[in-house]
Amino acid sequence: MQAETKAAIERKCPIETVIHVLGGKWKPTILWLLLDSTKRFSELEKLIPEVTQKMLAQHLRELESDQLVTRTVYPSVPPKVEYALSDYGKTLVPVMEIMCEWGETHQRPGLRQAVLLSANPK
Repeated sequence: MQAETKAAIERKCPIETVIHVLGGKWKPTILWLLLDSTKRFSELEKLIPEVTQKMLAQHLRELESDQLVTRTVYPSVPPKVEYALSDYGKTLVPVMEIMCEWGETHQRPGLRQAVLLSANPK
């Protein structure tokens, strides 16, 4: 059994698995950017200027390994490589949408208070 698979089986909490798969500063951002369309490596670099080439490549490899992203290489000079959200990766769309909504709420303290008040009416 591969170490990665064994480690996944040993996790008791499903949230821990999600954090493991989506862990890394840039993975959720990469997935979010691939929602609408395929992107080339250089496009992702431009859209996430803070990420280094090394980290972007590493995260893309890990996302591909977890079958969340597909990588297509076109035989051309220079080689053209495109990344897209896989069908399996698309199952994360509802999760990412909820995370986005929560993030927007968290960024706005007034909205946070309104959410708290509506959740706990007196």
